Amino acid sequence: MNAKVTLVLGGGRSGKTARALALAAEPPHVYIATAQALDDEMEARITAHKAERGETWGLVEAPLALANAVRLADREGGTILVDCLTLWLSNLIHHEKDVDIATDALITVLEGAKGRVILVSNEIGLGLVPMEKLSRQFRDAQGRLNQRIAAVADRVEFVVAGLPMVIKGEAT
Repeated sequence: MNAKVTLVLGGGRSGKTARALALAAEPPHVYIATAQALDDEMEARITAHKAERGETWGLVEAPLALANAVRLADREGGTILVDCLTLWLSNLIHHEKDVDIATDALITVLEGAKGRVILVSNEIGLGLVPMEKLSRQFRDAQGRLNQRIAAVADRVEFVVAGLPMVIKGEAT
């Protein structure tokens, strides 16, 4: 696969991260985590993700400064896996950061990437319209973010029940 930027979309527990790890293939690679262990359940999820990756992965934690983290980790011949844009968006909103400015910065870094970048994101717009205003705003922001990243990505895959479907780029 020759895609410089790949976006892997899917619902919760669809197999997005497993697919992204499979796409990353050979080292050197860096995992950029946007999650924060704010409770025991999230700590367990993070521990499980670390075990799934194995020891060959570098790790950068970037709950807010994602563009900078990608820029600093970017290496010719390397692969960066960002997991995930949905948690990053949630962090930005929670900390009252400007999502458009942060997204612009990320897109600028992606467009100039020297290595491969694989980004994981949830597709949350397939269900009902949320009844609460904040939930609708988040769903809308997630949809806009996914669209903007998909527009600059060379490859976009949608994962359902662990099965990837290529929706942009060449099938492998």
